Amino acid sequence: MFNRKAHWENVYETKSPLEVSWYQKTPALSLELIDNANLKKDASIIDVGGGTSVLVDNLYNQGYTNLAVLDISKKALEHAQQRLGNAAQQIHWYEADITEFDSPQTFDLWHDRAVFHFLIQAADRQSYIKNLKAALKPNGHLIVAAFAIGGSEKCSGLDIVQYDANKLLNELGKSFELLEQHSELHLTPAHKEQAFSFFHLRYNP
Repeated sequence: MFNRKAHWENVYETKSPLEVSWYQKTPALSLELIDNANLKKDASIIDVGGGTSVLVDNLYNQGYTNLAVLDISKKALEHAQQRLGNAAQQIHWYEADITEFDSPQTFDLWHDRAVFHFLIQAADRQSYIKNLKAALKPNGHLIVAAFAIGGSEKCSGLDIVQYDANKLLNELGKSFELLEQHSELHLTPAHKEQAFSFFHLRYNP
């Protein structure tokens, strides 16, 4: 049986954060979409599957004061905490599988760049959405990035699910309203192109 946590711990044990295919020097599109949400600086924001991403660094430096990062990999979170230094003490860190995450707080914005598309089992997607709805405030913002239709079929040796807006909305259900969508051609450290779709939605339970 596939052990999701063991897989991702091994990835971060054996690769530098600068070598993983999803590495971004600057998560520009994520930052743009978060900015478009027009949140106050004390709004609660979680980066799901944040791993070693520098999104949290950028948000912290922009003055956001209620930030959280979730990842299944302890090693990934340790990388990020070491990079942030003293600032890491101002951030909530959650080591958890998102399908089993019982959030102790609620959020104004939930950001997920490339976690949801790894959930190839319907039961895992349903658990994710259940936990998302429990953790996201009414009228809260959801930003999801996933491999685009016709793009990559695997990542990190794992099968993925490709998404367009209709396919994502069918999964999420009628309580989510699509506000905007964008395409991004991500260039990996190995100089391979990956087509992503970014979706910005509002939660209306």
